[in-house]
Amino acid sequence: MDRDDLVAWLDAFLDIHAYPDPSLNGLQVEGAAEVTKVALAVDASLRTFEQAAELGADMVIVHHGLFWGPARAVVGPLRRRLAFLLERDISLYAAHIPLDAHREVGNNWGLARILRLEELESFGEFQGMPIGCKGRFAEPVELHDLADRIEKALGESVLVHAGGPMQVRSLGIVSGAAAWEAVTAADQGLDAFLTGEPKHDVFHEVFERGMNALYAGHYMTETVGVNLLGERLHSQFGLATEFVLLPTGL
Repeated sequence: MDRDDLVAWLDAFLDIHAYPDPSLNGLQVEGAAEVTKVALAVDASLRTFEQAAELGADMVIVHHGLFWGPARAVVGPLRRRLAFLLERDISLYAAHIPLDAHREVGNNWGLARILRLEELESFGEFQGMPIGCKGRFAEPVELHDLADRIEKALGESVLVHAGGPMQVRSLGIVSGAAAWEAVTAADQGLDAFLTGEPKHDVFHEVFERGMNALYAGHYMTETVGVNLLGERLHSQFGLATEFVLLPTGL
């Protein structure tokens, strides 16, 4: 597939320009003009790129790209990562907040469907734009059974701060580092909130507000979107896709 056609489709499908985001969403490194295989990953690390090259990928699509905010000097790890891609003619495409929020292939709506939530609605915001998802279970789920369900789906141990009801009927989800959205969940009367990583100054807020918080790892909660996007690329364009799993444990 032509690289520029694929990039144009990704830009439009993920609506990358709709979101205020410190990440430089879109094509970050231009590689070969023709794309026959895409590797998908969470992080733009050198090891990610090495594995992508071993898989024969012409493009890498990541959730966490190389460029954030102000310009950086191209030295040290950044230089080595860029050199690796350029020397092998591999493109790099990044989608941060757009891949959290997307209703079809996003981390949050995807997680909600994996957990079999119903009556899905937007939940939480990032700079005024909807980012997360909330819903209800057809039947109440015991809190620790829900944690087990998340562990089986993502492959990461789940930390549970059990400050609310043991029977969970409603759940809000924002992947990654969104611990403070537990307060939003409490304000909206939800029984539980799921995100990636805990935050010290939210600990007492959760218990004092009668909220359950579940933390399933920043990395693992953000594997969902890139995997769903890979499936969409394969089904729509027949592209070979492969996910590069490099968990951080965080």
